[in-house]
Amino acid sequence: MDRSTSGFVNGLVGVLIFSGSLPATRLAVMELDPVFLTVARAAIAGALASCLLIFFRERRPDRSDLLSLCLVSLGVVVGFPLLTALALKQVTSAHSIVFVGLLPLATALFGVIRVGERPRPVFWLFSGLGSAVVVGFALSQGFSASLTGDLLMLAAILVCGFGYAEGASLSRKLGGWQVISWALVLSLPVMIVLLIVTMPATIAHSSAASWLSLGYVSVFSMLVGFVFWYRGLAEGGIVAVGQLQLLQPFFGLALAAALLGEKVSWTILAATFAIVACVAGARKFA
Repeated sequence: MDRSTSGFVNGLVGVLIFSGSLPATRLAVMELDPVFLTVARAAIAGALASCLLIFFRERRPDRSDLLSLCLVSLGVVVGFPLLTALALKQVTSAHSIVFVGLLPLATALFGVIRVGERPRPVFWLFSGLGSAVVVGFALSQGFSASLTGDLLMLAAILVCGFGYAEGASLSRKLGGWQVISWALVLSLPVMIVLLIVTMPATIAHSSAASWLSLGYVSVFSMLVGFVFWYRGLAEGGIVAVGQLQLLQPFFGLALAAALLGEKVSWTILAATFAIVACVAGARKFA
């Protein structure tokens, strides 16, 4: 299997894993505080990452890599999980999943800025159309009810795209699972302190579904998914493989309907299909 094909396979596995993140987060924040959820998932994943690095006796990153690892940590370990958890206190996971259609654009944009990839001009036309669809959808839903949630989701997409591009760039040097592992380990001391501070007074009333959701976002969304995703971006190219995220809304909406019983309206489906069509066109000219 050549690197391009391997990149797409790894990227697809990563997207499948990430598709459960928002529905699982929505389940968790119904009973758990968003800040506690964010630090708990980072602390759990950080502990697992530490074990992996020790077991495989991985060499420590160079000092020149520390800033990049800190940026990855801020983007995907802290920024995206916290912003989406806060947003999902106000909007449904089905609503938030539509915003995932912006991730390919954000990832490609930061891929150009950070790595210097140069897609053709038509790529940006399709990406811009996809962005316009997302904004139009948000406006049609009425900002008065969910302005804060929508803005939080937009901010989450930006920091996530940045974290993806930064991590993919560093993965070419350190390796995919090593990047997310070191990023988690760097944030672990702070996350442990915050975990102690934000720990609920009692956990007896939290349901099994909440804790299972926390387990999913900690192990799979925070660690395992990135092993495949960063490897895919590094092997197949940030702009090209990043477009696989166009599949994430489909998987996410299906999970939101199946697990949460959320109604997937025709407007959400129409917006998702339009976004996917735009990003598919963008991928052709990446």
